[in-house]
Amino acid sequence: MANRDSERGEGKQNNTNYSYDESSSDTHWTSWLVPLIVVANLAVFIAVMFVNDCPKKIIGPNKACVARFLGRFSFQPLRENPLFGPSSSTLERMGALEWRKVVHEHQGWRLVTCVWLHAGILHLLTNMLSLIFIGIRLEQQFGFIRVGLIYLISGLGGSILSSLFLQESISVGASGALFGLLGAMLSELLTNWTIYANKAAALFTLLFIIAINLGLGLLPRVDNFAHIGGFITGFCLGFILLVRPQHGWESSRTNTSLTKRKYSIYQYVLFIVAVLLLVVCLTVGSVMLFKGENGNKHCKWCHRLSCFPTSKWTC
Repeated sequence: MANRDSERGEGKQNNTNYSYDESSSDTHWTSWLVPLIVVANLAVFIAVMFVNDCPKKIIGPNKACVARFLGRFSFQPLRENPLFGPSSSTLERMGALEWRKVVHEHQGWRLVTCVWLHAGILHLLTNMLSLIFIGIRLEQQFGFIRVGLIYLISGLGGSILSSLFLQESISVGASGALFGLLGAMLSELLTNWTIYANKAAALFTLLFIIAINLGLGLLPRVDNFAHIGGFITGFCLGFILLVRPQHGWESSRTNTSLTKRKYSIYQYVLFIVAVLLLVVCLTVGSVMLFKGENGNKHCKWCHRLSCFPTSKWTC
């Protein structure tokens, strides 16, 4: 069974439980969208396990379902799914990302539905804990609309890149969206550089977390293309949606002797470049995908970005 874990065997995000030391006051929102997304993912997983109904389909002592006391919610045998979850066929029926169905059967909706599916309970819990640590902070500072847009569009961006390069397996999971939030955190720090204290430490910490998680994506059965696509999408969206007034602007509004622009020139430049890059990448990626292009034919070495062969494993 292939996972995004590349069923979407992501679930590799570390907890980003740190905060930037802000030197300006901000409106703090109540976080409700991120908890709602967590609840929705749990509900979807329960529905998938209900449909899976392992005891009805697995017969024989050597193919026993795991945790049979759960009845139809019990898990597939571990040799089939070590993440304690449903079968590949069930995930496919419920909307997993599969290149042939997206391109040849015109089921483009799978680019979105796969983000709400998970390969198993371990996959689900890891992703949801990561979402709580990453997403709640962002939603409190920027509100549900902007964070929701970053989450959904980044998930789409991850699905598009995954479909271009991984065309022989199904893919599920929220890692593209989660990496989009990480990417947005990085670009938000860069574009709002003047309002933060301890910015060098914050930048180093964030880059370290991103590098570790992308590095874990080099392991087998992990869809690192979803990670990379989501990260690039979220990185661009951060420059577009998470821009704040530069340091000192608030005080200049009440002191007429001070004149300071709300946004700096470099913030405008980053905004324009990010908009152009995002539109071009999503458009070109979508056109290539629905034309049936295989990204590996245009980039012979790119397959190593999702699985790097070593003496310990093969890809």
